[in-house]
Amino acid sequence: MSAVTLKDDLEKFFSYLQAEKRYSLHTVKAYQRDLNHFLRCLKLDEQAVINWDDIKQADIRQSVSLLHRQGLSGKSLQRWLSTIRSLFNYLCRHQRATHNPATGIPAPKAAKRLPKTLNVDEINQLLDASGSDKQAGSKPLICRDIAMMELMYACGLRLSELSGINLQDIDWQQQIVTVTGKGEKQRRIPFGRKAKQALEIWLRYRQKMADADEKAIFVSQRGVRVSNSSIQKRLKKMAVNKNLNTNVYPHMLRHSFASHILESSKDLRAVQELLGHANLTTTQIYTHLDFQHLAGVYDSAHPRARKK
Repeated sequence: MSAVTLKDDLEKFFSYLQAEKRYSLHTVKAYQRDLNHFLRCLKLDEQAVINWDDIKQADIRQSVSLLHRQGLSGKSLQRWLSTIRSLFNYLCRHQRATHNPATGIPAPKAAKRLPKTLNVDEINQLLDASGSDKQAGSKPLICRDIAMMELMYACGLRLSELSGINLQDIDWQQQIVTVTGKGEKQRRIPFGRKAKQALEIWLRYRQKMADADEKAIFVSQRGVRVSNSSIQKRLKKMAVNKNLNTNVYPHMLRHSFASHILESSKDLRAVQELLGHANLTTTQIYTHLDFQHLAGVYDSAHPRARKK
């Protein structure tokens, strides 16, 4: 029986991430990139037979320092360390290692960057569909784009969730869409009147564009499921055409949805459920945005805060 190489262990780990953890291909590729950094830092050969217990905590610390000097951000290093910890946890469970050398090693603190959002007026400006129905006969893609962006903002969807929606995922009677998020987790999200109207307009033209066996609700001119990159480009074009002086990207609509819902409801748990966040800590960043808004209201309204 041949000896197990480092490459053998990594391939089994990546298979585990996809088959058992049900991580997306995109996430697995991120793990692969992180582990390529790891191999380079420790000068490890994929074809070598390795004793994982030879890797000590000092080796991980030196790798963190090296990557930080090379310009990797605190946030990227946090993810990198998480990848290494996951690998060693897997190796320990399968008797390929006896300890996890990445446990307890902190990453440099990442600077907190608040997500960029559009305010309500900017959202209205972007999604204003005036004249779109009249143009739909000659420009059905305009209707499709408005329907996509209305639904993304109405439900706080990730880009991949939007492109992955099928016709059967829409419950028209209850106005609920079922989406598949990270880790193949499904959630049901309500959508409002504006999104429903935009979808109904688009569906009049979809049946003429879509291939007969195409399940996707949003299709390209070729009749197949619209790609993520195409949605990004179309949103950017929409923003330019509506004279929005900011770089608008799909996740900005998700951030705007979360910020606006939280600002109105103050219900962090509800926003967590709607966004599909596994951890409430991830959702809490939107409380900082809400506080900024409240601070602005205070400064403009409080008698002892206003400037003379």
